[in-house]
Amino acid sequence: MLQSRFKMPSRDELKKRMDKIPDNLMKECPICHTTFFSMRMGKQRTCPNCGFGFRITARRRAKITFDTFDEMDADVTVPDQYDDKKYRGKIAKAKKVTGIKESVLTGIGSLDHQKVAAGIMDPFFIMGSLGSATGEKIVRLFEKATTEKLPVVMFTASGGARMQEGIKSLMQMAKVSQAVEAHSKAGLFYLVVLCDPTTGGVTASFAMQGDIILAESHALVGFAGRRVIEQTIMKQPPKNFQRAETVLDHGFIDAIVPRTNLKQTISQLLRLHQREASHG
Repeated sequence: MLQSRFKMPSRDELKKRMDKIPDNLMKECPICHTTFFSMRMGKQRTCPNCGFGFRITARRRAKITFDTFDEMDADVTVPDQYDDKKYRGKIAKAKKVTGIKESVLTGIGSLDHQKVAAGIMDPFFIMGSLGSATGEKIVRLFEKATTEKLPVVMFTASGGARMQEGIKSLMQMAKVSQAVEAHSKAGLFYLVVLCDPTTGGVTASFAMQGDIILAESHALVGFAGRRVIEQTIMKQPPKNFQRAETVLDHGFIDAIVPRTNLKQTISQLLRLHQREASHG
């Protein structure tokens, strides 16, 4: 009788082997449900099958989009008047995870020798929620862009207004919209890139006020949440409801651009605007 040369490892040996396997080795795409090695996402962190852009921090996005990026208003953060312990705890955790002090990173970037004011919302900072400090940073960005006659590129990724700050978070919608309007009246270009997710008060204000509105592949774009809508209309929306492709079909987005092509597309749009402005 032949004896097998394979020796079954002991439990302790199996555990040692399992401990050597790095976390997040595999990834599953929430859109096409393909499972793949995380390394296949590359530095852009996109699904190799359908192109879905996984959520990334604002600092990572600045690094992969701009040639240079000089941050501004880095110390603007949640006012001391919001002293709820649970809220302050969430803020502290978000700062540690993202490396920024508020849910938006703002600054002056360069792209193919073109100077641009940029705002990048961070979905890992309390889901990129719009608080009073977030609104203040975005307003300062638009005001600087208006003064220096710069185009603005805004990457939105947000769950909407921050409920911990009540009515003051909702007031940011109007506050930012006024700054966007002043920038527009100065004849300056505003480009929006809708990232996953862009919802709530952000969608209802500056995310939809761009001269050109782009979106990443399969990004969630909407106002009210799916569950709220289902409970309101007493029906189940289609599976692709509130995905960028559906929103594009209904005329609310100008184009869907895969993350791997965004840098080139933004650069081309900025250059075209400069030519148009110079001839105007």
